[in-house]
Amino acid sequence: MKSLHRSTLTLAGNPERVLCRMFIPGEEELIQGQSRIPQVIQRCLDLDESEVQSTLRDIDHRFASRHRDISEQFHNHFHAVTHLVDGDISEERQILIGAYLSQEYAIEGAAYFNPSIVPHPQADSTNGALPFIMSIRAVGEGHISTIVFRTGSISSAGIHVDAASPFATTRAHRYTVLRNRMVRQEAIEAGVSSADLELVLGLLPDKFTIEDLTAALTQLDVSGMRNAPSDELVSIMGRIALSNYEVDFAEESDISERVLWPTAPVERRGMEDARFTLISDEDDCVRYRATYTGFDGAQVVCRALETDDFRTFSSISLTGPGVRNKGLAFFPRRVDGTFTALSRCDRESNYISRSEDGYHWNDVQLLRDHKQPWELVHSGNCGSPLETDAGWLVLTHGAGPVRQYALGAMLLDLEDPTRVIGRLRDPFLEPTADERDGYVPNVIYSCGSVIFDGTLVIPYGFSDWKIRFATVELAELLDQMV
Repeated sequence: MKSLHRSTLTLAGNPERVLCRMFIPGEEELIQGQSRIPQVIQRCLDLDESEVQSTLRDIDHRFASRHRDISEQFHNHFHAVTHLVDGDISEERQILIGAYLSQEYAIEGAAYFNPSIVPHPQADSTNGALPFIMSIRAVGEGHISTIVFRTGSISSAGIHVDAASPFATTRAHRYTVLRNRMVRQEAIEAGVSSADLELVLGLLPDKFTIEDLTAALTQLDVSGMRNAPSDELVSIMGRIALSNYEVDFAEESDISERVLWPTAPVERRGMEDARFTLISDEDDCVRYRATYTGFDGAQVVCRALETDDFRTFSSISLTGPGVRNKGLAFFPRRVDGTFTALSRCDRESNYISRSEDGYHWNDVQLLRDHKQPWELVHSGNCGSPLETDAGWLVLTHGAGPVRQYALGAMLLDLEDPTRVIGRLRDPFLEPTADERDGYVPNVIYSCGSVIFDGTLVIPYGFSDWKIRFATVELAELLDQMV
C-alpha cells in the first residue's frame, strides 16, 4: 500500500526495570525442594552487629536506587516468616532477614511485545493530539508473562511514547469479588448440582466476597440443610473464588509502574496478549474492557479485565464455547442489543461469538472465508474491531509457510457482523528483514489498533521481542478490500 508507513520508533524491554519479590531458598520455581528458610534465618541471627550494619549498607548501595522503598519491601518479606523467629530482634536485623528472602525479577528481561492501544481515559483532543495508553506483554525469567503499560500521544507530527518510569511494582490491594450470575454459570459448567447451587446463591447478593460465601456455607451447616453433594460445591466454589479478583494500585503510582502479575491459579505461569477496547456502549457501566490469555503451565484460558482508570482492575473468569482457546476480542459496543466478540475457539479460524451478559459466551458462528496461502496454518484477530462508516474493520493475523506471521484485514457488516463484506486477499504487513529475528522468529502481531484523523495506527510486536508502529490511510485500506 502506498500510504503504509513504518515508524522509526522501536520500543524494547528494559532489563533494569525490576520487581522485588519474595524468595524462598530451596523452593525455586523450576527446581522444587524443601524450604531452607529456617537455616537462612538462623545464619542471619548468628551475625554480629557490625556484620549486620555493614551488610545493610552494601545492600542499600547496590539496590536502593532500583526501587521506590526497598527497605519496606524487605520488611514485608520478613513479616511473612516472623513465626519462625523466637524473641524480639532489632529492626535492622529484620530488614536484613527480609533482604535474604528477596530477589529481583526483570519483568521485561526476555521479551516485550504484542501491544494494544486505546485512548487515554483523560484524553483531551483540544490540542489536536490523541493521548493513549498501550498495554504490552512483558516476559521475564521462566517465561512468565505479565501485562505492563506505556503512555504517549498521536498527532500530525507523528507518534510519541513517553519514557517509562524506572520503577515497577505489583504492590496493590487485592480483593476477591464474585458476581452471582457468573458464579452460577461457572459452577454449572463444573458439574455442580443445580439444587445445591441455588441453595447457596440464594443466600448471597448479586456481588459478594469470599467472606460472604463462607458465611453462606456456614449458615447451611448450622441449619442442617447441607447434604453430601454440597461438599463438592464447597470445593468447586472455592476454586471459582480464587479465579476472580480485583487489583487496586496506589493512586500516586505512575501508569507505567503498574504491573499486572499472575494472581489466579489458572494464570500462574502468565497473563498474555491483553486486547483492550474503549467501550462506546452508553448502557455499559465499564469504560474499558479487555480479554487476555491465562496460562498455568499446561492449559490456556480466556479471561476478562475491566477498568475505568487503569489503576483498579477486575479480573474475571469467562465461560462458554466461545472462549475456548486463545484470541477472544470484544466489540466496543453491543450489536443488536447483544454482547459480541471475535473468537478463535477452534484455534485456527475466526468466529463471531455472542453473549447475553458479556461473560458467558455460548453462541458461536464461523466467519465463512477462504484461507489464502499466507494464512493456511491458522488465522485470528489482531484486537477488537474498529467501527467505521463502511463496517467493522477487523485486523487479522495469519500463519503461513515456516510459521511466518503476517497481518491482513477484513470488513464486517455493522448490523450483522457474521457477514464478511470485504477483505484483503494479501497481507498488508509482513516481517521485514530486520524484524525476522528475535525471541520467536518471523512473527509480527498486534493486539489492538486505533484510528486517528483518518489514519489507522497499528502498534505491533515483531519476533516476540520488540515493538514498532505502522500507519496506513484508512480510505486506502478500505478501497483495496474485495
